[in-house]
This record gives sequence, C-alpha cells and structure tokens, in this order.
Amino acid sequence: MAPTPGGNPRTRIHVVSDVHGNVRDLATAGDGADALICLGDLVLFLDYADHSRGIFPDLFGRENADRLVELRTARRFEEARAFGAELWAGIGTDRATAVEEAIRRQYAQLFAVFPTPTFATYGNVDVPTLWPEYAASGTTVLDGERAEIGGWTFGFIGGGLRTPMRTPYEISDEEYAAKIEAVGEVDVLCTHIPPEVPELVYDTVARRFERGSRALLEAIRRTRPRYSLFGHVHQPLVGRMRIGATECVNVGHFAGSGKPWALEW
Repeated sequence: MAPTPGGNPRTRIHVVSDVHGNVRDLATAGDGADALICLGDLVLFLDYADHSRGIFPDLFGRENADRLVELRTARRFEEARAFGAELWAGIGTDRATAVEEAIRRQYAQLFAVFPTPTFATYGNVDVPTLWPEYAASGTTVLDGERAEIGGWTFGFIGGGLRTPMRTPYEISDEEYAAKIEAVGEVDVLCTHIPPEVPELVYDTVARRFERGSRALLEAIRRTRPRYSLFGHVHQPLVGRMRIGATECVNVGHFAGSGKPWALEW
C-alpha cells in the first residue's frame, strides 16, 4: 500500500478486461498499483478492429477474416459457422489441435507478464482448463470465489452466458447465478460480463446487445456492493452508472486502449 501525504496507507488497484492478446501494454498494466485485477478474455481469436490480427487470420488470411466478421456482424451466425467449417475442411488440419496450440502460445506470453499480485477470472473466450499450466504463484485465479485486497472483499465470477456465438466459456444462467450466490456480499463484484441493463450491454459499434446477467443485476440491488466492475462490451452505450448504492463500471477494452482502470481507497 502506498502512503498518502498525511501518512495514512492507501490501496490502489488497476483493473483490466478484454486483453485480447495485448501483451505489450499488459506488461506495464500493474505499474504503480498494489495489485492487478484481470476480468478475462485474454485470447485473441479475431480482432474486429484489425482483421489481420488473431488466431483466425493467422490460419486463413485477412480476406477470410473480413468475410467472417461481415457474417457475424450481420448476426448470420449459422452462415458464419458453415463458412468456418468449410475453411477448416479445406486445409485438412485438426481444428481443436491447431486452436489449442495457438491459445497456448498466447497464454504463455500473457501470463508471463502478469505482475505479483494479480487476481484473475475468466472471460467468455478463455479456456479455463489451460490456465493452471500458465498461472504463476503470483497470480490467483478465482471463479465464484472471494479475495481480500487492502481490507476490502472482492468477489469474482468468470465466464459468459450462452449465445449463438458459442464462445469457449459460456455457461447456463443457472450455473452463473449459483456462482453469484457463492460469492455473497462483498465490497466489489468483479465479473467479465455486465449486469443486464440495456445501456450497459449495448455495443455502439457492433450495433447489438451483448448478454448481461439478470442474476448479477439482482445481486447488486440486494447486496449493495460499493462497486460492480466488468468488461465484455467493447464500446458500451454507457460506460458507468449507479444502481442504487453501487457504482457500476465498464473498466474498458484493454486491447484497444492499453490503459487499466484505477481504483484507490
């Protein structure tokens, strides 16, 4: 903890979400903070702002990435899946093996630059089964669990809810709600997805509503944490709002901004 001018110790944390392969900025995201919190989505499968970046264009090229983004943006998910299946069949490579190898390469780089201490939970595009292989002793992975930081209690709920996108770590509403219940009353709720509020879940660039959690919204109203911190929606209509006593904050699209959100008390 850093001392204040009056001599009283204070705690400062930095929070990131939606890292999506941004190793360079992640390496300095904890500078000046007592701890780093990561709200997931470390993997970069396809960069919607730069279609040349990610696992998909590395395998199939920019032109095919352009087409996939076009289909997904138009919410033509079945066509997008058929298009992807055709590409995989054409190169004759085992899809699961190729994707896992690419994810492993990204995880090796990303986890290596996490500062000590880091508290992390999963995003919807992450693969939880691989994290234990890469998380060093200074990184604490939490999902449906709590941690004490600077005298405050933080609760962590990872993953996303099921969508037509079928990303790797999507779970049922019931399973997600059970994790929220397991966390209970905390000072700060840390999740990957936002509470189900239209202004918080609408992406102004993708022009669609992402999935938020109604159970999370109900927990915020019931338990009244100081903060609800989340990411997932890269360009939200509203990045910050109060729900009762709780300040709800989208900590930002770290892959794009390269800057952590800071909290000090």
